[in-house]
This record gives sequence, C-alpha cells and structure tokens, in this order.
Amino acid sequence: MTPTAPITQDVLTLPRKLPEGGPTNIVGLTRDQLREALIAAGTPEKQAKMRLGQVWQWVYHWGVRDFAQMTNLAKDYRALLAEHFTIALPEVVSKQVSSDGTRKYLVRIAGGHEVEVVYIPETDRGTLCISSQVGCTLTCSFCHTGTQKLVRNLTAGEIVGQVMLARDDLGEWPVQGAPKDETRLISNIVLMGMGEPLYNFENVRDAMKVVMDNEGIALGRRRITLSTSGVVPEIARTATEIGCLLAVSFHATTDEVRDQLVPINKRWNIATLLEALRAYPGLSNSERITFEYVMLDGVNDTKEDAYRLVELLRGIPAKVNLIPFNEWPGAPYKRSSGNRIHTFADIIHNAGYASPIRTPRGEDIMAACGQLKSATERARKSSREIAAEAGLAHGQ
Repeated sequence: MTPTAPITQDVLTLPRKLPEGGPTNIVGLTRDQLREALIAAGTPEKQAKMRLGQVWQWVYHWGVRDFAQMTNLAKDYRALLAEHFTIALPEVVSKQVSSDGTRKYLVRIAGGHEVEVVYIPETDRGTLCISSQVGCTLTCSFCHTGTQKLVRNLTAGEIVGQVMLARDDLGEWPVQGAPKDETRLISNIVLMGMGEPLYNFENVRDAMKVVMDNEGIALGRRRITLSTSGVVPEIARTATEIGCLLAVSFHATTDEVRDQLVPINKRWNIATLLEALRAYPGLSNSERITFEYVMLDGVNDTKEDAYRLVELLRGIPAKVNLIPFNEWPGAPYKRSSGNRIHTFADIIHNAGYASPIRTPRGEDIMAACGQLKSATERARKSSREIAAEAGLAHGQ
C-alpha cells in the first residue's frame, strides 16, 4: 500500500536498564503484591494500606516515575522507596505513525527481545492493541506474527508497561492542579497483539487487574477485550478472574479448514470451542462474544461459509467482526473481494448478528491486524515455505 502521507519515525530516549538483582520494579505488581513488598522493605504493617494507596495513585493515576516527586510522603520514606524500588517501563526503541494516525511502537523488554504495540485513534474511541508474548506458538497460517517462533511470555509489568508508555507518548497522564479532563485517548485495550493471551494467563490477569483498578489507570472491564484462538480450558477463567470481554479468532466454519488456518483447532475443535463459549459465565446480549473472521479469497469466504457460520452461532450472544486480510510479504493468501465480503456480511446481518467489516488501519507501517512481527525475532522464511506450512494455497 502506498501511504497517502509520509511515515514519520522517531527514536525515543531509552530508560536506564536495571542491574540484575537490583530494586524491585513496582510496575505490574498487584495491590497485594505491592503491599507485601512495601512491608518487606520496612513499611510498618499498620501503615501499609495507606502507603500502598499513596504509591499506587502516584504511579498509575499521575504517571510519576520519580519517588522524590511523591510529595505527600515524608522525605525519609521517599528515600526508603528509592532504595528498594524502581518504576521502570519497557524501552521504546522506535515509533512509526501511519498516514491514518495509527501509531506503532517497537518495544524492547528484558533480554533484548522486542514486541510491537499499536495505538488506533478513531472518532469515538482510542484503542491500544497490546502484546502478551514475544512471538507465538500457534502458527496461524494467515498471521505474520504466527511465523515468528515463541520466545517467552511477557511479565505482568511488561504488559502494564505497554499501556503506560503509550500514555506517555500521547501525553495522557493528568496534570496536577489542572481541571479534570474525562477525555480518554486510550479508551479501550485489546489483547490482540503478539502472542496468545491465554497461554500466559496469570501475567495477563494480574496486568489487567492493575489497568482496571479505579485508583489508577481505571479502565473498566468492558473496555478491555481479550482475543484467544481457542484455549478452551482457560476460557471460563477469563470471565471469572478477569471479567473482560472475549473475542475468538474463529476464521473458518469447518474443522478441515480451521485445522489449517488455526492449528490449535486440532486440539480443541469447533464443537468443543463452541461448547465452552455457550457456557461462558456472564454471557448476555449486552456482553456478547466477538467472533473474528479474516476474509481469505477462495478459502473461507463463500455464501455457504456464511450460512454455516450462522448455524454454528445459534444460541450464543455474538457479533462477527469481518477482517479483510491484511497482506504481508510472502503471505500465502489474498484478501477477498469487496463484493464477496459485503455479501458475507449481509448474510450474517440478516440472520440477526452484527457483522461490521473492519477498516484496515496502519497497513502502510505493517500495524494492521495479523501483521505484527518484531524485526529482531523474524524467522526468515520464503513465501514457498510459508505456503507449504499453511497447507492451503490461494484458491484451494
């Protein structure tokens, strides 16, 4: 895609790396974990609840990184905090800005590994797409991230840190003494970046507890959507332990095709997945499951597929997000035609399900859905190798 406006790229200042065995990083600790850490560092137990609330608000409401600026704490206590703790985020290596305003951050974490974070501004919201793993184990054949091998899970701090560094870049932290501004540039978070969130459940859960806490970043649970390819044993836990909305990377209406597009289907097939979704705690018309369906020319985009999808969804409060395939170098598929996508959407809509067609965003900086892949972790494969692994060539 040729950009309609120049792409800008900035190299941002990198924060100091922490020495091994150095101070404890506050970012990503749950309230209980931070309270225990404060007590272990010398905070009197009777004061721990109050100190926890004060530190929490400085870090997550005001965005303060320097203990010396925490002016409602005594100087000697600030010194104690500085001795035992740090407030450190992942390093922002670079930022790219798309012609449509989408921002993509290349973020370096401990060990020198890199992940990507994307901010998508829209008229009624601002959505931050964050990553949960370096790479991915799932090898979904249409996904660029899936061609990158899993390196490791992100920590809760590295997940929360993505939200905080985006707020830094957007200038979204409130200013003390200024009138309260309810406008949220980051109004929604989607766990749809690199990795399968449910294969890193505990860290994702703890990170989202921090993000949702009302005395800090304070994003409501219905402002957070977790996308899974179908890790069935963890689906119910998402509702009971996180409480966010759920999206499922579905993409096919038969096991034969889904086995190729989303290989986790070989472990938990469509019937097993749908059974778990029907039992999803709290499922209702106001809290529907989103089914993500990438439109691949000649693979999963026929009228028959649309009618089968309608039958599969019966009894599940759902909406279907249709995603025009975002092509990447060496991809073995092509995007369905506009006419075919709209015909598919009409069939779903006429059956009573919302079927929005996602507008591709950030394609000129490879920030669109399915395109994220950090350069330093690339497994360099030819288009023929990728197609062979996919098992489904265009038109088959």
